[in-house]
Amino acid sequence: MLQPVPLRRVLGVVLLALIAGGCGGNSGRAARRTTTPVGTATAPVAPRSRTVTTTSVARQGAAPSSHPLVTVGQITVHMVDPQRTMSVGGQQVPRSFDVLVRYPMGLSGPFPLIVFGHGYEVTPASYTDLLNAWARAGYVVAAPVFPLENQNAPGGPNENDLPNQPQDMSLVISSLQSPQDSPASRVSGMIDFSKVAVSGHSDGGDTALAVAYDQRVRDTRIKAAVILAGAEDPFAAPFSMPAKGPPLLAVQGTADNINPPDQTYAFFSQAAPPKYL
Repeated sequence: MLQPVPLRRVLGVVLLALIAGGCGGNSGRAARRTTTPVGTATAPVAPRSRTVTTTSVARQGAAPSSHPLVTVGQITVHMVDPQRTMSVGGQQVPRSFDVLVRYPMGLSGPFPLIVFGHGYEVTPASYTDLLNAWARAGYVVAAPVFPLENQNAPGGPNENDLPNQPQDMSLVISSLQSPQDSPASRVSGMIDFSKVAVSGHSDGGDTALAVAYDQRVRDTRIKAAVILAGAEDPFAAPFSMPAKGPPLLAVQGTADNINPPDQTYAFFSQAAPPKYL
């Protein structure tokens, strides 16, 4: 059986998949919209659909002709927060959202978990190549569809909901760690919860940065963070990076005029080592 690829190699996969797959997503930094902020928590999980994609990955040092076949399984899990609500159509309803969970088939687990946040006005589908690459490398990858920022959000995407998304990422971890149904339990059993990382692009990067480092919403179960063109949440009060936090990889394009480099440099300069830019 193949073993999970070391994290440092997966960080290289981030860059390769972004270049090859063109992970999209408009940041909403130039387009402010309105909504009502809400609350916190953990919740039960309900399964939806299951799909499987097939691809191959090379064993370290193996010749191309000996590549074993690795399939990426995927289930959609619906999560409901019992303690928080959100405004939909003028009504307060329980905060809920789907989570696309990918996992490697044919590798020996348990596997580290990566929770990935998508950018403004898109869904995790924009990042398919990247998320599949991580799963093929030996990770369980859980990508929530943020309920009010995704492109299909009721009434249109609402970026003002961004401060609520760090708790969505925590809910994903909690719901997989303490599942309430059999399908979620099957995925939960594949995960090594001592090895949890968060990542995200643009607004999803803001979300991952906050849940990994902002003391007000920080989840101490997170052991590493990969921030792709992210920044401090512009809709929340500023925070200082902790004196000791999880290892950080910040990825930033110097020609990016939507998520400017200075925003990445600002949090990176404050971060404690180990950190990489």
